[in-house]
Amino acid sequence: MSEVEGSGRPSSAEASDQESPGPAALETADGPKAPLPRGSAHLVAAGIFLSRIAGIVRTRVMAHYFGISPAADAFNAALKIPNVLQNLLGEGTLSASFIPVYSRLLKEGRKEDAGRLAGAIFAILTVLAAAFALLGYVFAPQLVSIVAWGFDDEYRRTLTIRCLRIIFPMTSILVLSAWALGIQNSHRKFFASYVAPVMWNAAMIVTLLLYGRAIPGLKDAALLLAQSGLTVTLAWGALIGGVLQFLVQLPFVFRLERSLRVRWDTEFEPVREVMRTAGPAIAGRGVVQLSSYLDLVLAGKLAAGSVAAMSNALILYMLPISLFGMSVAAAELPDLARQSMDSTDVLRERVNAGLRQIYYFVVPSFISFLVLGDVIVACVMQTGQFRRDATLQVYAILAAYSLGLIASTGTRLFSSTFFALKDTRTPARTAIQRVVLAAVVGGGLMLPFDKVHVSPALTLGAVGLGLGSSLAGWMEWALLRRSLTRKIGAIGAGPPLVKMFIAAIVSAAAGRGVATFISPESAVMRAGAVIPVVGLLYLAITYRMGLPQARAVIGRVTRR
Repeated sequence: MSEVEGSGRPSSAEASDQESPGPAALETADGPKAPLPRGSAHLVAAGIFLSRIAGIVRTRVMAHYFGISPAADAFNAALKIPNVLQNLLGEGTLSASFIPVYSRLLKEGRKEDAGRLAGAIFAILTVLAAAFALLGYVFAPQLVSIVAWGFDDEYRRTLTIRCLRIIFPMTSILVLSAWALGIQNSHRKFFASYVAPVMWNAAMIVTLLLYGRAIPGLKDAALLLAQSGLTVTLAWGALIGGVLQFLVQLPFVFRLERSLRVRWDTEFEPVREVMRTAGPAIAGRGVVQLSSYLDLVLAGKLAAGSVAAMSNALILYMLPISLFGMSVAAAELPDLARQSMDSTDVLRERVNAGLRQIYYFVVPSFISFLVLGDVIVACVMQTGQFRRDATLQVYAILAAYSLGLIASTGTRLFSSTFFALKDTRTPARTAIQRVVLAAVVGGGLMLPFDKVHVSPALTLGAVGLGLGSSLAGWMEWALLRRSLTRKIGAIGAGPPLVKMFIAAIVSAAAGRGVATFISPESAVMRAGAVIPVVGLLYLAITYRMGLPQARAVIGRVTRR
């Protein structure tokens, strides 16, 4: 998911049909001019930032009412199980199959054909999503038995089934929301599509605040009963939020795609092309989903609360991936698709510039998660039922997953480049290898870690899953990089990466020093003092080192 950086981009649907000019060049301190990703990424990042902030607020409110509880396990499992639908038919697959073909039609000026393609894909997605939703509702008990077989207590199993039957239709609607995102991204309109999830999060936040007010004063059986009722109500809030997320994008879609004609049209050649490339993409997404389910299955066999703890850690872990990895990858995909027909030198330099842009923000995120993760987790989640021992548990899991953060963000851009080159098989094949390695390593490590206790009730079993995921992520990164190098030449961020690490380590160490003077119980105050120090110091050091990314950030701020 991503946004674009404004300048240099056509500002209307009609302009986006025009030939795309070459990427802007910037003289770097480390060598000659190199193409840099243009205007889109910061718009994507802005939209993602707002939606992720809304998600963090939702997480904090949920933590206040649920803590690390069986009810939290049930809701997180119910939210995760239908993700197979969203992953198989949603943004990942559309990015690999629909957006490159649709963008090419726009570039060639074939507006009527582009509208016909968009309408046909919408019709196909609607039928498939509705069928999956119906099957999910009917077979919810069987799905819970398969995916969450670790939920052998009746409480979590029954609650998960009830929530799943509500959330499955929500996921179908979010598939159509991904279609709307694909239309807007292809027209280089990024902000509205990526900020739309704010509506989804807002609906759940309002639901929690309206119906959870009595929970903080309850204990034992009364607390368990109240949390159960709130969990089901929250599922309804998620469904309403999914509808709102889709509806808020429709005016933008109708304004951009005036030739839209919704009808079943599988004989149209561009539709056939999308369907041909969608097959490997769906296989790849299915493998990724299998990895996610394996984590859920394995975590379900760990101590109660492990699923919720892992989900909370992943919310923070996904923040830099979404803001910086997905934002650049999604913003670049339409132009990569256009430029794949041009010189491989131009394509390679665009990819390398994108990596430097991604890593400039991801490197300090990675170091901060390792050094200051307890401060970050406490600020977001330590409230009400979520106590200090839960903070330490989530911190340990977050640190384990973060070891693969740099690899995970880089592979987002690699995958977009393969999609632009009409190669969906290589990312799918590599994803299979990653899943196997993550399952073997994670499964082997989780039981020894589950014997390590943060408190009598909380263990570190999910740390093993995080370590397996990180190792597998680096393997995927290496394989994709090698394959891409064979196609377009040497890929990498170059010497600036070392400077980024030096600046990030110094900044995080300074932040840790500030944190020692503030009580851990003052979680928000502690983070409010530490995070600005780390961010500003990293920016100042990298600016003094001459990194163009720092200059760009400062220039953007001073212009505004």
